[in-house]
Amino acid sequence: MSEILNLQQVAVNFDGKSILSDISLRLDRGEILGLLGPSGCGKTTLLNTLAGFVTMAGGEIRIDGNMQISPKHHIAPEHRHIGMIFQDYALFPHLTVAQNIAFGITKLSKSEQKQRISELLELLKLTEHGERYPHQLSGGQQQRVAIARALAPQPKLLLLDEPFSNIDARLRNELMLEIRLLLKKLQMTAIFVTHNKDEVFTFADKVAVMHEGKLLQLGKPAEVCQQPNCYQVADFLQLGSWIPYALSGNELTTAIGKLTDTSGAMANGENRLLLMKPQDVEICEGETEGHNVIVNHISVTEQGYHYHLASSKAPAQLAFDHLSLYSPRILALGQNLKVQIKPHELLVFTKDRH
Repeated sequence: MSEILNLQQVAVNFDGKSILSDISLRLDRGEILGLLGPSGCGKTTLLNTLAGFVTMAGGEIRIDGNMQISPKHHIAPEHRHIGMIFQDYALFPHLTVAQNIAFGITKLSKSEQKQRISELLELLKLTEHGERYPHQLSGGQQQRVAIARALAPQPKLLLLDEPFSNIDARLRNELMLEIRLLLKKLQMTAIFVTHNKDEVFTFADKVAVMHEGKLLQLGKPAEVCQQPNCYQVADFLQLGSWIPYALSGNELTTAIGKLTDTSGAMANGENRLLLMKPQDVEICEGETEGHNVIVNHISVTEQGYHYHLASSKAPAQLAFDHLSLYSPRILALGQNLKVQIKPHELLVFTKDRH
């Protein structure tokens, strides 16, 4: 695969304050990257930096091998071969769908414009809507028009800012899959901003988790979930519950049982917490030994019932907020039961690490 995007140590400052720091990543042709993180972590700033709307303090950006921007080199946004889709779509209300799509290709001949518009209307399933105006379309149709307009100049990189946040939840997944298939068909490299991890799993090939202007972890979504590299990543992705522990030799004592550290990598220390994933918690059957917990919250998810379990007998130094459990079983709020923990892997992080 040929490299389309390369960022090296990108930095952005506003009023002397660091907004982005040491951002480095690369994407090959056809890869889709999700920028994931809490509000204010720098996701949209990075997108705007790529588009040329923000001045960099350091680093460099190359697109298809060509220098686009550095502190000493700047190519205007309109010459970067980048398409951008804004959160509110930014369609021109006084122009028809076809005219919106044509906005960025006015340098083509009339016949070339007509052909390009016709191709995109068909690709985006908008053939019957070419003469309509944005206010006559649904949210999903407006999204398609925005994508068609961004694709019309045949960019090398597509940027999408929270592209699915305004779409009805019932249609969001369907639209994400449809647009992903389209981008893959066109071998279009794309970066999209989101704070929703479910969107990343549906839409992205890679995820970059950001926190306070830094890129904490980059990888395939499943790999990042299985092997988070720090507390902030695991906590934002809500991968499980944080359990305090006490270490003696190679034995970890928690409020819900003891575990053996076979790796020898565990250590006592301030703010060190054990990540306990829901799949590591089992309900005890029959007379099996276990630890008493109580159900204090219930929600329904695609994985089944999601229960928050609390322990009323935990000593203060080992107290935890809750333990997550996914189960097809129907439990009642306030129900007492016994559980045991069987983690597939011991994951310990320091809470204050950045």
